[in-house]
Amino acid sequence: MQRHSGRCLATPARGSDKVAAVPSDAHAVPSFRRAVVALSGHPNGQRLVRLVAELAKAHKAELIGVHVVEIDWSMPLDMDVAGRSEEIQRVLDVAEGTAESAGVKLEPVLLQARDVGAALVDETVEREADLLVVGLAYRTKFGGDFAIGRTIPYILKNAPCAVWVVREPIQEEIQ
Repeated sequence: MQRHSGRCLATPARGSDKVAAVPSDAHAVPSFRRAVVALSGHPNGQRLVRLVAELAKAHKAELIGVHVVEIDWSMPLDMDVAGRSEEIQRVLDVAEGTAESAGVKLEPVLLQARDVGAALVDETVEREADLLVVGLAYRTKFGGDFAIGRTIPYILKNAPCAVWVVREPIQEEIQ
């Protein structure tokens, strides 16, 4: 049984009576009008901004680059920790320049918060973004298990919009 609904085909999942939405054009690029891009200062960040900027250009979408500085509970939240850091300003400048080189304007935003994931979700809601893009460094815990951290699961659970997680490539070990 297939029901056509807009641009998606609704088909029962194998071995189930539940219906899963499948894009009718498998090669179509998902569109968005406003995206919040999490900026971390990680080397993968430029690749992430470039990827989203290229897609934003095609859809004439807005980009908001958000860098969140996590403030420890022992410090007052309104203490200006982030504003005085050259490294943090560099993260915002590099993201803005990377987007501009792709022909897209990125609005840089600097936030101070107790929790990075909550701040990103809140900013996404406040900006009425329909996409939140976050990068994920490839890290392993002691023992070699892949570590995803706590921010990504929080975002996946709580963001009201689409979420793209872009993991950096696994670095080959030098022998």
